[in-house]
Amino acid sequence: MLHDRILVKLDDEAAERRSASGIVIPATAQMGKRLAWADVVATGPNVRQVSNGDKVLFDPEDRHEVEISAQSYILLRERDIHAVAEPDSADIVTGLYL
Repeated sequence: MLHDRILVKLDDEAAERRSASGIVIPATAQMGKRLAWADVVATGPNVRQVSNGDKVLFDPEDRHEVEISAQSYILLRERDIHAVAEPDSADIVTGLYL
């Protein structure tokens, strides 16, 4: 990766969603402007806020798709990312409270 580019792979969960009442909404259903989550696969040397393995939120309309070894990836700039998800806190030990 060069400069501030980030290579991400869409979440498998992004294919279909469930409504609050449990109805499955297929990926082909058109919705208003909606942001998408993806996992970071690779980052360029000038990327400062994101690292490999992070889960990022971005606008699907601002993407460039690329295929590498029969896998589909999305190429983004660091400025196109809206948020980075905090890792699960299950691995973090807070200590004992007395």
